[in-house]
Amino acid sequence: MDAIVLLKDDHKTVEKLFKQFEKAGERAYKEKRQIVEQIIHELTTHAYIEEEIFYPAARQDVPETTDHVLESVEEHHVVVWMLSELKNLDPEDERYDAKVTVLIENVRHHVEEEEEEWFPKVREAMGRKKLQELGERMEKAKAEAPGDPLAVKSAKQ
Repeated sequence: MDAIVLLKDDHKTVEKLFKQFEKAGERAYKEKRQIVEQIIHELTTHAYIEEEIFYPAARQDVPETTDHVLESVEEHHVVVWMLSELKNLDPEDERYDAKVTVLIENVRHHVEEEEEEWFPKVREAMGRKKLQELGERMEKAKAEAPGDPLAVKSAKQ
């Protein structure tokens, strides 16, 4: 699978989870906890494969994306820390929904920038074969992704 297609598929998966959370009832604590656990898993894995494989390749092959990559890593930093806080926060805590809402807003902004501003440049510069090779590496790397959001590189930067 093409690396950009894989990342966009991940984005769609997470967006579906966001919509499920937004539709959950105000007191649907158990359902919200389950959705957030899935969000934590998906975003931690996604950030891991982007930072370990996709971003370095983009910087190397498409140097003009360096600023975008650096900004994306900073956005990941904020997201993984929010994920780590949500991992241990009770869904009945008054800050829970607000924290998830801010997470959703941050991720949606991040996805929009990637998909509209710099994925097209990467696609054009790398070409199909390279993107397919990267996609295969990224798919395999998902199995190696940490379960803890703070184990992702951007958490330490």
